[in-house]
Amino acid sequence: MEQLKQRILEEASILSTDVLKLDRLLNHQVDPELTMEMGREFARRFEGEGITKVITIESSGIPIAFATALTLGVPLVFARRKKTLLAEPDAYSERVPSFTKGIVTDLMVSRQLLSPDDVLLYIDDIIANGDAAKGLIRIIERSGAKLAGLGIAVEKTFQPGGRLIREQGIRVESLVRIASLADGKIAFE
Repeated sequence: MEQLKQRILEEASILSTDVLKLDRLLNHQVDPELTMEMGREFARRFEGEGITKVITIESSGIPIAFATALTLGVPLVFARRKKTLLAEPDAYSERVPSFTKGIVTDLMVSRQLLSPDDVLLYIDDIIANGDAAKGLIRIIERSGAKLAGLGIAVEKTFQPGGRLIREQGIRVESLVRIASLADGKIAFE
């Protein structure tokens, strides 16, 4: 997706050879038109898959997942990272490390929101090591729902996340694939 690549070159910050800061695009500030364009592209790529719901993890995945769900005309479900007073005690839950946040969190999805009749499209902003994705995939598997695939706005291919998910036989569609952040430069595949 050329528009997203261009915006990354103009607005992203390289913090290290592993970390790309996308606060002006995806993680802190959201460009509604770019976000809708990403949602339309994911909807196009997964058209005809019988998607019944889009699923993501709070919080950075929500805008793109919302745009995708709106385009597909289906509900959006997001995994929470924090328990609330209203959380179900028997919600689906997985403990996962977060590469970006440097902490371990619990992903939780209400059992009432997923069923074996669902065909889910998992949308997220970035994949690095894939730990959060693997955790949400385990929740989806336990629910009995079918996973049509994973749509990622930015895949860092120099980290193993996308490859590990593909090795599980899961379709992964990335809008932008970054091969390297070496020498302070973004190298796209």
